[in-house]
Amino acid sequence: MGVHKSTISREFRRNKGRRNWHPKQAQELRDERRKNCANAQRHSLLKWKEVERLIRQDMSPEQASQRLALEGGLPISHESIYLHIYADKRRGGDLWRHMRCQKPRRKRYASGQDRRGTIKNRIGIDERPVMVKQKSRIGDWEGDTVIGKNYRGALVTLAEWKSHYILAAQVPEKMRRV
Repeated sequence: MGVHKSTISREFRRNKGRRNWHPKQAQELRDERRKNCANAQRHSLLKWKEVERLIRQDMSPEQASQRLALEGGLPISHESIYLHIYADKRRGGDLWRHMRCQKPRRKRYASGQDRRGTIKNRIGIDERPVMVKQKSRIGDWEGDTVIGKNYRGALVTLAEWKSHYILAAQVPEKMRRV
């Protein structure tokens, strides 16, 4: 099924009725939980109207988030408010005009992935032809680049698969950060 066995076990435990697990009953229980969950309430239309009112009063998303928490409503993170504002901008809304700093686009921070050293349109090592994996012929090379600390130096290496012959050379010019 493509999920961990504990996920399936949890699904059975959570949605089991008096006699056993039934798909229709499990779906109804899930729908009821989803309707009552804090996440659904947090993102209700009414809550977003309140967020928009605060933003239109020229509050920052951080201030709006704190104000909602003080007023006793369900808290919404400032990041969720930013996402809502930029989604509104893509839809043609004017909410972004009430931001203090109207940048053309937001700076991407480390959103869970490292963006260094990514090569566009690269062919992965797992897509290597079978003949190369067998290492039965001379002439199949693998190249790599090693970049030094603070981009101060670089080394290019080439390794031939069958003979294990290795070429390595230092890159003479100073590296530019890409």
